[in-house]
Amino acid sequence: MSEPLTLSLGQQFELERMTRAIEATDDPQTLQKLAKQLLQAWHSQKAATQWVMRQQLAGPLAPSLRPEG
Repeated sequence: MSEPLTLSLGQQFELERMTRAIEATDDPQTLQKLAKQLLQAWHSQKAATQWVMRQQLAGPLAPSLRPEG
C-alpha cells in the first residue's frame, strides 16, 4: 500500500497564507475571481497527474515514447 500524500512544510505555510488571504477578502467579485483561478489550477493539476499516470502505465517502450528512425 502506498503512503498517503503529505504537504511539505513550505506547502503548508503557503496554504495557510492563502487561506488567510481568502478569509480577509470581503469583496464577492474578488472571491469569485479567486474561486475561478483555483478551479482552473485544480483541473490543470488533475490533468497533469493523469498524464503522468498514463506515461508510467505505458512503460518505456510505448509507441508514443519510442525514438523515431
